[in-house]
Amino acid sequence: MSAQVLREDRDGLCTLTLNRPEKMNALTVQMFLELHEHVAALEQQTDTIGAVLLRGAGRCFSAGNDLRDLAAGQPLPRPHLQAHTIDRLARLPQPVIVAVHGYCYTGALELALAGDLIATAQSARFADTHAKWALTPLWGMSQRLPRRVGDARAKEMMLLGRTYSGAQAAAIGLANFCFADDEFDAEVEALARELLAGSWFSHRANKRLLLETDGLPLEAGLAHEVFRNAGKGPDMQERIAAFGKK
Repeated sequence: MSAQVLREDRDGLCTLTLNRPEKMNALTVQMFLELHEHVAALEQQTDTIGAVLLRGAGRCFSAGNDLRDLAAGQPLPRPHLQAHTIDRLARLPQPVIVAVHGYCYTGALELALAGDLIATAQSARFADTHAKWALTPLWGMSQRLPRRVGDARAKEMMLLGRTYSGAQAAAIGLANFCFADDEFDAEVEALARELLAGSWFSHRANKRLLLETDGLPLEAGLAHEVFRNAGKGPDMQERIAAFGKK
């Protein structure tokens, strides 16, 4: 049986690809098991992997949860496997870019929301359809979506189940970047390389600061930044010297 999540490492970038193109990358228990294994490995590879790119094979990122899996009530090998995997992905030390083309519905949107940066193609389609199927979120939608787009817009998406284009997703802050379809792959690659050009130390430290201070009052957050920051990176002197030579 072929892998449902592929991994490719190149020049510090790890690309994880959802690999059920014939099923529009519908999310299965097996897919989450494989994704969890990759995430667990990446947590220990900060010296060699500076950023992670998550995307889908074929025509779309993912059409969402596999409804046949859902209807069959397939038992999970551990409680809340999907929610735990998504949370672990969101908390990776390395920054995570999610590249969305085609469909990104419901469970797939919950997965995409684990990204630090979301890049979308113009023709992409985003939606939360939990209400269509008489379901409620279990993988983080109610928490991550309002933190990204605000409470009012999150209610709109969750209650009405409307579909949003890539351009609309960028306009409401759901996506950070919207690229033309014919330029999407090249633009995503350029974005990843731009990210990797920064200090990997700083990226990890900044991401950790944001995670650790999320929800804190301003005074407590400022104190955390001052007294619990990671300090200077091992590449600081090299970067300053290189700048001085320009």
